[in-house]
This record gives sequence, C-alpha cells and structure tokens, in this order.
Amino acid sequence: MKAAQDIILAPVVTERSMTGFAEKKYTFKVANDATKIDIARACEELFGVKVEKVNTVNVRGRKRRMGRYEGYTAAWKKAVVTLKADSKTIEFFDGLM
Repeated sequence: MKAAQDIILAPVVTERSMTGFAEKKYTFKVANDATKIDIARACEELFGVKVEKVNTVNVRGRKRRMGRYEGYTAAWKKAVVTLKADSKTIEFFDGLM
C-alpha cells in the first residue's frame, strides 16, 4: 500500500475548482494508479477530514507546439473529493479565498 503523500500529489487551484469550496468539494492531482478508496483514505489521513465521495477523471495530455516541433503534455489523474456536511474544512484551501 502506498503512503498518503504518494497518492495525493498536488492541489488543483483554478477558478472552477475554487467554486466548489463552499460545497466542501476539493480538487487534487493524484497518482495515476490510485483508486477512489485509496484517495479517500489518503485525504482522511493527511487532512483529518471525513470523505463522503470521490469522483475521478483521467486528463489527457494536450498537443503543444514549439515552432515546427510538436508533442504532448503529460497525462494525469484528477480527483474531486466531497467532504461530509459535519466534517471540518481543509485549512490549506481556507487561505486561498
């Protein structure tokens, strides 16, 4: 079993992801081989919160060009974690609002 730090890699902070803070929805970049159960356990361990559900999306790499050379950016996995109503919020995201 992987450590929680190896499952949740980074927060995703965009305008769209910040609209979910009021509904206790937080977005993270996660390991490609992580399951929803792994992500929920890692959130509970790292942040001390109660997770209600986890939605995941595999984000494809985009095509990019530099002059006549072209390639693809790296593909990654995104997880939207919804917390239970009686759970506390994640302190890291509180400072962003």
